[in-house]
Amino acid sequence: MTQFDWLQAKAPQTVLALLNADGGAGYVVGGCVRNALMGRAITDLDMATSLVPTEVIARAAAAGLRVIPTGIEHGTVTVVAHGSPFEVTTFRSDVETDGRHAKVAFSTSIIEDAKRRDFTMNALYANQSGEVIDPLNGLPDLHAGRVRFIGDADDRVAEDYLRILRFFRFQAWYGIPELGVDADALAACAGGIEGLGQIARERIGAEVVKLMTAPDPSLAVSAMAQTGVLNAVVEGGVTNILPVFVHLSADLDVDPMARLAAVTGDVSTLRLSNAQQKRFAIYRAEMGSTTAAAALGHEYGFEVGALCLALRAAMFEQPLNGLNDVRRGAEAVFPLVAADLMPAYSGAKLGAALRDAKDRWIASDFALTKDDLIEGLENG
Repeated sequence: MTQFDWLQAKAPQTVLALLNADGGAGYVVGGCVRNALMGRAITDLDMATSLVPTEVIARAAAAGLRVIPTGIEHGTVTVVAHGSPFEVTTFRSDVETDGRHAKVAFSTSIIEDAKRRDFTMNALYANQSGEVIDPLNGLPDLHAGRVRFIGDADDRVAEDYLRILRFFRFQAWYGIPELGVDADALAACAGGIEGLGQIARERIGAEVVKLMTAPDPSLAVSAMAQTGVLNAVVEGGVTNILPVFVHLSADLDVDPMARLAAVTGDVSTLRLSNAQQKRFAIYRAEMGSTTAAAALGHEYGFEVGALCLALRAAMFEQPLNGLNDVRRGAEAVFPLVAADLMPAYSGAKLGAALRDAKDRWIASDFALTKDDLIEGLENG
């Protein structure tokens, strides 16, 4: 079994075959090649070709394949083969950039195409048989766990300011902590901070969430703070709680919102989803509260309750204790239902009575029985 066995599947072989026919050239490129060489999961399978989009469309149509003009003005079409979609992009070079978008010219040169990419470890290609093509000598960086911009780091950042956040995300996911962080990249990121104002908040938020999902984002976040980038996207953010929290929560599910809460800053610059905002608010509120461990589990479930407890422990630099209580609370079942209080209570009074009973039940550490709770209401 080789790193590129997945490439021999029927769907990618079909598309690569039509790209390589009659003097054309087609390759898989970027993340799928990088991850294959690192032994990591492969998600998106992108392709690059010497053919212009109209030729890709014509060849796919002749082969009976569906084609979607995903971003045809930038050279990208999606070819669907055997139920699987593949983004196929013509080799390109940048003619003009403004920090967000680029005007491109089509090219037949794989080297020109590689030069317009962001990091050396992303400028890797593989042909139909799985042979790796490395036009810019990115393999040594990949094997060393070194995240480096292609060519001049300042130029790469100025082409697209979102690359600042991509750099720190890639550092968290693919960098080797013992190597530290590339100095030229840090300087370029620091120099391009104002350009982040051109980037949509949704895109900034998406990059930060991906960063926080890394196995341990602590070093990357510290580097962000060093350059001023952290304060630009999470104003007032701090770095001392996060590494402690990552360590304490190592056996729990990863929730980027909990890690973001550990940074403690203002996240209004990030346009998070409603669900993300709700979880973030829970973590921020409970990490400094005195809510009992069992009550955290009952209110939010085991995983969220446990992360709340871990955040609290990290903030106060204490060991993580009480997980059994969180689990006990998560498994506790409130003994009252609305029907138990009807018809004596109805409408708003019924809701208020149930809330009062539940508060007393939680305060009793789940010891009060149904009869105890009803009696308390009657005597209240």
